[in-house]
Amino acid sequence: MVNVTPPVTRLRVIVAEDDVLLREGVASLLARSGFDVVGQAGDAAQLLALVRDIAPDLVVVDIRMPPTGTTEGLDAARVIRGELPETGILVLSAYADVEDAIELLAGGRRIGYLLKSRITDVEEFVETLRRIAKGASVIDPVLVQELVSARRRDDPLAVLSMREREVLALMAEGRSNAGIARRLWVTEGTVEKHVRSILTKLDLPETGDDHRRVLAVVTFLEAR
Repeated sequence: MVNVTPPVTRLRVIVAEDDVLLREGVASLLARSGFDVVGQAGDAAQLLALVRDIAPDLVVVDIRMPPTGTTEGLDAARVIRGELPETGILVLSAYADVEDAIELLAGGRRIGYLLKSRITDVEEFVETLRRIAKGASVIDPVLVQELVSARRRDDPLAVLSMREREVLALMAEGRSNAGIARRLWVTEGTVEKHVRSILTKLDLPETGDDHRRVLAVVTFLEAR
């Protein structure tokens, strides 16, 4: 009997960016990295039309798009999340905006907020998209580090140990327990214990583990 290896399913992606050169560059990068770029959009209206027609696995969208160049991309992301909750969304921004990041994470799984400068690290950018497609919520590490060093005096994370804060910061980057273990040079079992302790100390409601992780990260982002 001959074993036949099933074909690898390519993730279908729509790229939305009003800068034509950047849009084409991201699309080309993703195509070379094994993604199937099924559409490109230059504004939010075109993006929503494509998403409704194709129902892609992932959407990469600039936070600022025509006609006003303010929050059209973010607004489109909200609509997509409401209509197609299983579609992963990565919002790109030129600047780190805490409020936008918190709002995105509160939307649940398969969501990400990344600075445009991160695109230059191709391997990390591609890995971020794959993590989002698998259900992770990802926040740019630069924003995470800014928040770590800018705590409010009334810090809801004061109950956490330094190691637990490190684990929570890596959770905010969308890393799995295995990924956190590799970064901190500890066992995955040790990370699992830290995660359970974090969820307990933050007194998060007993819901699905994935959703509790998102709530923990939202708490982390709001503690600024």
